[in-house]
Amino acid sequence: MVRAALFAAATLAMTLPALALDQQAFERIAKRVFDPIMTEFGIPGIAVGAVMDGETFVFTAGLANAKTGAPVTGDTLFELGSVSKLFTVTLAERAEHDGVLALDEPVAAYIGDLEGTAFGDLTLAALATHATGGMPLHAPEGITTRAKLTAWLAHWRPAAPPAHTRSYSNLSIGLLGAIVADRLSTTYVEAMEGGLFPALGLQSTFVRVPEARMADYAMGMNRDGRPARMNPGFLVEEAYGVRSTVVDMTRFIAAELGAIEVDPDLAAAIVRTRTVYADTAYYAQAMIWEGYTWPVTLQGLKAGNALDMALKPQPLIPRTPPAVPNGDMFWNKTGSTAGFGTYVAILPSQRIGLVVLANRSYPNPVRATASVEMIRAMLAAE
Repeated sequence: MVRAALFAAATLAMTLPALALDQQAFERIAKRVFDPIMTEFGIPGIAVGAVMDGETFVFTAGLANAKTGAPVTGDTLFELGSVSKLFTVTLAERAEHDGVLALDEPVAAYIGDLEGTAFGDLTLAALATHATGGMPLHAPEGITTRAKLTAWLAHWRPAAPPAHTRSYSNLSIGLLGAIVADRLSTTYVEAMEGGLFPALGLQSTFVRVPEARMADYAMGMNRDGRPARMNPGFLVEEAYGVRSTVVDMTRFIAAELGAIEVDPDLAAAIVRTRTVYADTAYYAQAMIWEGYTWPVTLQGLKAGNALDMALKPQPLIPRTPPAVPNGDMFWNKTGSTAGFGTYVAILPSQRIGLVVLANRSYPNPVRATASVEMIRAMLAAE
């Protein structure tokens, strides 16, 4: 009787499909991929989160604070850098759905003092896709208020045709965040912490870290090996000022993949942030998201994430009309501050996404290729 039962169980096991990726396998892959990177670049701590077929996985290693010896955990807060911009454009898309603004309208429709100026003629969508023809990476020295910025923008002239020239800019996306907050009759901080973050179910994501969570705030390390955290500044919060945990960012990825339930209008807004407006030499430019045809070539991925893409103007080929592409698309975004490095990637057609948080900045191409290696290993283990 027992022998028959064992034989039946063994037969059943042989007919069942192999188990999907489990936590132990995920941790082995993460260690294999990221341990050498932590060693090479002197990264104190790292947190990796993933979503695959609706399942979530988290891996942490190293120290949140090298001085105190506090370990990285699922509650550790990291600076997201420019990954924060994904929240800004999501807020903008949701605001457009609610009739608060229109992304195809010019900036001058929302800042009347810029009527008849080159910057005022740019659309809000242009700010979200870096199609400005020469906006600087940061606000010029001495520009510390909205009034001063408006006065400076009134005299600004693009160096090249905006629709055909990508200029990565914290200034333009930061101003978009400020405009959206204005239209919502609130501050950017309140729009995020009292609106978008709760709507996404993010309980440990902040623009301003509350005192009660400061103990969870990782200490970054700058290129000289010194402690570093983000300093406050004009439009910093709107452009790259969000802090979050690997647990929350994994939930954000799940929302991007449609793997969790959120408000249907918000879910639609999330998808629309992947509307492609133009193409660079290496990727499709959506609203902050950068999209590559999957399977992606590592050469193209490295080039698309090279420093020149942020520091030098790049040619754009507009798409008419803009649209969310069909097919296999690999979407990514990097983020850096003086002491932190972040990478987010999603592959919606394969129902997989990844986030990597580190308390030291390291080269963007390394983040991207390591993450693709990990995603491929996860898919192979399924």
